[in-house]
Amino acid sequence: MSNVEPTSTSEAIARRDEHKLRPGQLGTIAVAFFVISAAAPLTGMAGGAPVAMLLGNGAGVPASYALVTILMLVFAVGYVAMARHHTSTGAFYSYVARSMGGYAGGAAAWVALLGYNAMQTGLYGLWGFASAAFLDSAFGWTVQWWLMAYIAMAIIAVLGYRQIDLSLKILGILVACEFLIVILFDLMVLFKGGAGATGQSLSVSSFSWDAFNTGAPAIGLLFAAASFVGFEATTIYSEEAKEPERTIPRSTYVAVLTIGIFFMITSWLMVNAFGDDAGLQAFLGSEELGDPTNFLFAMAGPYIGSFLTDYVMLFLFATSLFAALLAFHNAVARYAYALGREGLVPEKLGNTHAAHLSPHMGSISQTALAFVVITVFAVLDKDPVLTLFTWLTQLGTLAITYLMALAALAVLIFFRRNAGLDSNIWRTTVAPGLAFLGLVTLSVYATSKFSFLINTPGSALNWILPALIPLAAIIGVVSAHILRSREPDAFDLMGRHRALKFHEPGLED
Repeated sequence: MSNVEPTSTSEAIARRDEHKLRPGQLGTIAVAFFVISAAAPLTGMAGGAPVAMLLGNGAGVPASYALVTILMLVFAVGYVAMARHHTSTGAFYSYVARSMGGYAGGAAAWVALLGYNAMQTGLYGLWGFASAAFLDSAFGWTVQWWLMAYIAMAIIAVLGYRQIDLSLKILGILVACEFLIVILFDLMVLFKGGAGATGQSLSVSSFSWDAFNTGAPAIGLLFAAASFVGFEATTIYSEEAKEPERTIPRSTYVAVLTIGIFFMITSWLMVNAFGDDAGLQAFLGSEELGDPTNFLFAMAGPYIGSFLTDYVMLFLFATSLFAALLAFHNAVARYAYALGREGLVPEKLGNTHAAHLSPHMGSISQTALAFVVITVFAVLDKDPVLTLFTWLTQLGTLAITYLMALAALAVLIFFRRNAGLDSNIWRTTVAPGLAFLGLVTLSVYATSKFSFLINTPGSALNWILPALIPLAAIIGVVSAHILRSREPDAFDLMGRHRALKFHEPGLED
């Protein structure tokens, strides 16, 4: 036990709780936008889907998206059921802490910090490459990738420091534009037929068992699962949502269905636009294409024209990445704020801006970390896509997938301990149990194939990077133990529900 007086502990909790986010700002569509922005629809189709086809199950990737969407919907059943009774910016961390205790909560907190920081920082590599490529293609300007990364970082730092509604406006415009260009491509494939707009009838063979089981279907599933990283954002924004007990469940289902259906249909139409299931993987790995991320652009040309493909779509590919960067930055800042408020990380990170009520200290810390990492990769002259982007985003995906599995287990335990809250066995037991088993299986398999995912056979990185996840968990357990020794009351309150009074903005029950 601690020698600290309970009054001192209570005063520390009250001091940290004085810092609050601005409540009642976000509706269902607004919260869903942050999740969809993190999924980066155009980036997912131009960058993720072709690589999944090349390394995974080729023309069967649309079926992989369909199966993972079903898994995420099953996970969402228990997740939103608990969200109706539990509000906290700490999201997955708070679920785990409330259900499984402070030590498990500490482990979840630091795994979340690792995962989201890795995702956000890694995306700067692909953004730098894509934005520099656009400037070269459109204007003939040669710009270093790291300069573009620093420019984006500065803009995102300002947006993260300000009120959330400013970020929402930027994201709304960017996400709407990238959806429109891909939807235009989808419609043109439906109208003009497959095989390069030659009128070939569209095939649904991508959804057959034979197509799904081609090549390495598990790799296809892993890439499809990566599209849902950022899923947690619905509850991350719960303290800023309008009527969170209603907004969060609705936004969760809107986000999952939008991402899943959009990715499934578009990847299916991309396969049809190529028109040769058997030759798809060979083409994706050919010198003719150059790089699998060129696949969507190569397919789009005959359907929407060279100007829209080479200039508009390439520009929106870059802005899609910027939207994802902003969405992940906001998520990291709020996680840092929640953990600073809990006492698991330095208290300063739990402070909010006096005027904007934004998690400005969490925002600053994330920007500083990203700046250091990008500078190191730039000085070492590492490839921004093959190293910075690939290494860190795959690490982030793996960390968040493990975290989601832990959250599914936490939901199951929560309703076992609070049986009177919900009598529906599907929501409280079956769905979270199935989601836990599915996500654990996916996570373990991803760990076993990590060298394949980051394309570094024989490298020590194949075990060093995944080993950062248990290391983060250990650091989290240690931080929770320090909190328990220093402030036992705060330890007992880790991940607590924060009911908001909307008639008195800024106060909580």
